[in-house]
Amino acid sequence: MTGSANAAQSASINARLTPERLGAATTVSLDFQITAGGSVPAPLSSMQLAYPANLGLATSGLGLASCAPSALELVGVEACPPDSRMGSGGAVVEIPLGPDIVTENVQLALFAAPSSDGYLHVLAYATGRYPIGARVVLSGVLQAGHLSIVVPPIPSLPAASDVVISQMQVTLGGNLTYYEEVRGRSVAYRPPGVGLPASCPRGGFPFAASFAFLDGSHTSARTAVPCPHRH
Repeated sequence: MTGSANAAQSASINARLTPERLGAATTVSLDFQITAGGSVPAPLSSMQLAYPANLGLATSGLGLASCAPSALELVGVEACPPDSRMGSGGAVVEIPLGPDIVTENVQLALFAAPSSDGYLHVLAYATGRYPIGARVVLSGVLQAGHLSIVVPPIPSLPAASDVVISQMQVTLGGNLTYYEEVRGRSVAYRPPGVGLPASCPRGGFPFAASFAFLDGSHTSARTAVPCPHRH
């Protein structure tokens, strides 16, 4: 796991595939961390993720239905069909408040969004409890080998700076329940998840992320998941 820095921010990324079996379905977990030399990083404005193009994210059987962003923001996860759920995760946010830094753990839920361009659109619904208690919807577009996410400014407490995302963990797939109609009945099933290709490139499966911040700076990081051992 390595990271590189530009200006004050630096980043690291870690990736996991569970289980690691070539040619089989898996879940993809990604962890990001952003630091700024002991101080609070600048607020994020966007994230770009590069992943192996032959990793079956777009053909995973996830996101068969879609969730309206406006309904998600207004009502919450209850507004989304079960078949639109794509994963989950969490984040750590920081709020500079005078000489102090307030930290909060945030829950994330990933959903498929309506699409008008043929690409899979993704929503990340973030909910905090204390001290902010806000609901924020991040939007992204999934293309072959690339995921872009827009991060809107996230207001915090009165007279305080915007919320800063310092850590994030997301998992695509996992313990999800979908439903299909079978002979007039709604039957629950587990979607297969992301498909690993039958072969692994030399050096493992590469992942890279780049981050843009509201202060105009950028930073990036990359990693690779080692090739699974053959049985």
